Amino acid sequence: MSLTFTFDPPVTPDLRDGVLDLWTDVSNAGGSVGFVPPVTREDIRPELVRHMVGMAEGRTRLLVGHDETGRVAATAFLALNAHRLMTHWLWFYTVMVHPRHQGRGYGRDLMAAAADAARTVPGIEAIRLTCRGGLGLERFYESCGYKEVGRVPGAIRVAPGDDRDDVCMLLPLT
Repeated sequence: MSLTFTFDPPVTPDLRDGVLDLWTDVSNAGGSVGFVPPVTREDIRPELVRHMVGMAEGRTRLLVGHDETGRVAATAFLALNAHRLMTHWLWFYTVMVHPRHQGRGYGRDLMAAAADAARTVPGIEAIRLTCRGGLGLERFYESCGYKEVGRVPGAIRVAPGDDRDDVCMLLPLT
């Protein structure tokens, strides 16, 4: 089975709750999505609200993958640049696949679907994302066509004495 991807889905309570559950489960499984476990839905809710405000304002777009049961299984948020000199590329944020679906190629499917979605946004020529060093994420993104274009050593503090590099990756779309 594969995931069914939807770009700019209608925001319903089921979608909101599904993304919140996904983000909580990914975070608690040690995923590099802005939190350190343990977290609750209430810890994550304010950040999801910020993403949804961006969606309502047209600055952020959502790609969601549903599994065969209809549950939210994967997401990527595409954030447009407000700076007039950088509107030709966008950011990917909160790229997630539910732990129960990992190891099936869904992460690669999500990245391909997200790049396809970005290609539909007028004027977009590239995608940037950042990832936490030390987890092998750079290798995964490189296998999806991204190139490392920058690294800030120790920029992410996961815990006292556990600093990780912030790795910037780029995928040209043209």
